[in-house]
Amino acid sequence: MSRHTEWILILDYGSQFTQLIARRLREFNIYCEIHPFNVNLSEVSQPAPGGIILSGSPRSVNDDEAPALQGEILKLDIPILGVCYGLQLLAHTEIPGSVEKADRREFGRAHLIVDNNEGILKGIENDSVVWMSHGDHIHELSSSYEIVGHTNNAKVAAVHHKEKEIYGVQFHPEVAHTECGKQVLKNFAFNICGLSGDWTASSFIDEQIEAIRKKVGNDKVLCALSGGVDSTVVATLIHKAIGDQLECVFVDNGLLRKNEFNEVLDMYIKDLELPVRGVNASNLFLSRLNGVSDPEKKRKIIGRTFIDVFEKEIGGQSEFKYLAQGTLYPDVIESVSFKGPSATIKSHHNVGGLPEKMKLDLIEPVRELFKDEVREVGRTLGIPEHFIARHPFPGPGLGIRVIGELSKGRLDLLRDADRIFIDELKAQNLYNDVWQALTVLLPVQSVGVMGDERTYEFTVAIRAVTSLDGMTADWAHLPHEFLSRISSRIINEVKGINRVVYDISSKPPATIEWE
Repeated sequence: MSRHTEWILILDYGSQFTQLIARRLREFNIYCEIHPFNVNLSEVSQPAPGGIILSGSPRSVNDDEAPALQGEILKLDIPILGVCYGLQLLAHTEIPGSVEKADRREFGRAHLIVDNNEGILKGIENDSVVWMSHGDHIHELSSSYEIVGHTNNAKVAAVHHKEKEIYGVQFHPEVAHTECGKQVLKNFAFNICGLSGDWTASSFIDEQIEAIRKKVGNDKVLCALSGGVDSTVVATLIHKAIGDQLECVFVDNGLLRKNEFNEVLDMYIKDLELPVRGVNASNLFLSRLNGVSDPEKKRKIIGRTFIDVFEKEIGGQSEFKYLAQGTLYPDVIESVSFKGPSATIKSHHNVGGLPEKMKLDLIEPVRELFKDEVREVGRTLGIPEHFIARHPFPGPGLGIRVIGELSKGRLDLLRDADRIFIDELKAQNLYNDVWQALTVLLPVQSVGVMGDERTYEFTVAIRAVTSLDGMTADWAHLPHEFLSRISSRIINEVKGINRVVYDISSKPPATIEWE
């Protein structure tokens, strides 16, 4: 991870909201990094962070294996903000046993009563709604601290140290339900830490161009383009840095949306002027995938085939030293989480295996960024808005949107139905109102009636979700008239489909994709 002149260190104690803290700070143009609570501080102290935030946790500070506060942190002359568990950890460190099970747990909305509207609560209105999520409470607070806010159920809802720049809040300022949450984080970042908020898309681009040139020198870089926003931004950024020392390969795996390969390749060449070669390997992919129904097997076959295609295209050219990849910050966070690797819900598709097999070093210029930040960098680089604003698309493509066995015929059915759905969203100015929209071909055939004839054809599910970042998502409440139009068009225009259903599941418990 690169270091910036001003930044905030977020120590992760396991909260499901930790990434949201980072996202909120990034919205203020404050650079920040998430590290495990037990990170070696000497490894992340050059330059020293302007502030440290202690995240929440699903644990109790009284648990035998509860993640602890590194004592060295309190000796640093750096502002500290403890959030929920982080606050209780500060109290417990000063007075062990000061945190205990609450008679009344507090989950959900509460009203904050402000006792001192300076410092962390500056500008916060009394009786503001805040979001609580704790079963413990602080029953005894060190005399070193002053209580500056409370609720009806929690006598300690916000504190500040009387002599040091140490603060704590029992609620979660990072979640949207906390009305004053952004102001709390702004108070900490700007007023208490004294940061200026100078981390922008333009400054990021300038930093990365310099770093890429320094790292690459006169060597050559290979970039595997997927047709998605992340790899396209990576290629455009690297091309801006080193010109034709970059070579891109865009593979048609037969799993792209209708006409997508030609449309995107045309944009790469004409609009972005990238040095790219298009490779049509659809027959190879589909031959290997034909009849495969297990989603994990599909992913693995697709990944291995990508490697084989790249080896065939590039393997004999030894001049490449680097492989460019569109790794994003959530992937980095997951890999360093103190909780260890999370249970595999699904394997992620990337060009994993290529660096080792072809003896390439990785360049991952957007690994510090969240998805929305990648989009902003793309806009600043001049990538067309119609492309930047495209919905996320999975690496395995339509291969995981055909549920059950794959075949070219089923993929073509899905392509036609999906094109109608996406085109209508755009025509009705609904496309930008949803985070992601997709069509899924189900391995279900049902009886229908068309004219005087009975049919026995496939069912598709259409899905649209709203989200800020894809971590959680709600189903999009699209107008009934619109859904009726989609259903009518698909059934009438796509021979082989006679039933359309709308997916109204949220994430969690469902995922956005079906496989």
